Amino acid sequence: MNVFEVKNRFFDLFSNFFEFPAKSRSKKKMFRVIVRHAHQQSAARQALIEKIIRVDHAGELGADRIYAGQLAVLQGSSVGSVIRKMWDEEKEHLDTMERLAAKHNVPHTIFSPVFSVAAYALGVGSALLGKEGAMACTIAVEELIGQHYNDQLKELLADDPEAHKDLLKILTRLRDEELHHHDTGIEHDGLKAPAYSALKWIIQTGCKGAIAIAEKV
Repeated sequence: MNVFEVKNRFFDLFSNFFEFPAKSRSKKKMFRVIVRHAHQQSAARQALIEKIIRVDHAGELGADRIYAGQLAVLQGSSVGSVIRKMWDEEKEHLDTMERLAAKHNVPHTIFSPVFSVAAYALGVGSALLGKEGAMACTIAVEELIGQHYNDQLKELLADDPEAHKDLLKILTRLRDEELHHHDTGIEHDGLKAPAYSALKWIIQTGCKGAIAIAEKV
């Protein structure tokens, strides 16, 4: 049952509950206020879910393409197996977001093709700097994604923890796995990349721009 079916069922229950005498205008007015509030709350909740799923799908698509680009360059290196493991996990994350998008009827951002190409280029470019450059990219991206997931979890908890319990569970798992990738990047010398601070700033600034776009369209 989707959110609109739930809304309609909710309205039917209230309609059956209230019986309006001909002169009971105050009850009618109260009922209209209740229905209007329920509709607005339902619409706001659906908008929140759509925003979260659309931007997270874009993020997981980007991560998938970044690791694909890195592996294309570093497959035979000492970190090749590490990158492949993280990429395999990102593929599962992307599949998860695909299923959520289908379940909640959320279209992908119209910029998906652009993000896909840009992320692959970032993966290749960071890998051409060496394994430290690739791992620096992982640190920067996964740190930002972890923070973003935390912000989303706070939004869902503030709205209704019970209504969002399944989504909260999924996003918590994805966040924890992304933060594990962040730690993996540190363990494999990402902080030793040339001009690490500048590289991190550039990558995270680009990612923040993509997030802002994906939240809207």
